[in-house]
Amino acid sequence: MANGVFETTITDGVLQAGRPDTDWLSTGVDGGRGRADAAYNITVPTGWDVTDLSRYVDRRTAAAGFEIDGPALLTGVEQRHARRAVLDPVEVLVTAGLSNPATLPPQGATESSTTVEGDSTTPDTTDHYGTINIIVGTTRALPPAALASLLAGVAEAKTATLSHRTDFTGTTSDAVIVGSDPTGEPAQFAGSATTVGQAARACVRDGLTAAVDARYPDGELPRSVADADYGAATTATATVSTLK
Repeated sequence: MANGVFETTITDGVLQAGRPDTDWLSTGVDGGRGRADAAYNITVPTGWDVTDLSRYVDRRTAAAGFEIDGPALLTGVEQRHARRAVLDPVEVLVTAGLSNPATLPPQGATESSTTVEGDSTTPDTTDHYGTINIIVGTTRALPPAALASLLAGVAEAKTATLSHRTDFTGTTSDAVIVGSDPTGEPAQFAGSATTVGQAARACVRDGLTAAVDARYPDGELPRSVADADYGAATTATATVSTLK
């Protein structure tokens, strides 16, 4: 871990990001906050249709020889496409597939799209899964509010990065895990102007760019929802009113 935050190992399609006694916040399988010595990014096979996600994660990590419990993300992207970015007290691990993009057109705009069922933990069941999975770690000790702020900043950085290369802001199944070291130097905040926040934003931008290039080496990535095999555009209109 001298060159970053995590000790990483990849076995049988399972990426373990190890760091002792880390405080995690996850949007993945059985997400939320928790303490663990590792987090995981797990590649699922073509045609994957498992519904008991927790049991599946346990089975895959055990089969790969990992005995440590921890938060997990699922993806159809092979781990050979994973990329690492390190800056100051932050490390980011990213895999990126873009087969099911999601976008938010301006009010009143419409965009042709195919809606797929899914959530932040379940990839679609096509031959080319799409999801952007991001695992972030910092050596700083963050309080709960700052850890949540870091997760929000990571999502914002992902959106900004994709917007420079495509017409969409993410996929229908993106997921994020962020972690901090409870014994590290305290940092009260993790917004975009802080050391942790700025480093995370840069790492997400650079790591995601590299992960997209690794997954689509010929440059033929979908540029819009209409270009992709699957995807969704939010075209509904909310009712807005003043507060009383």
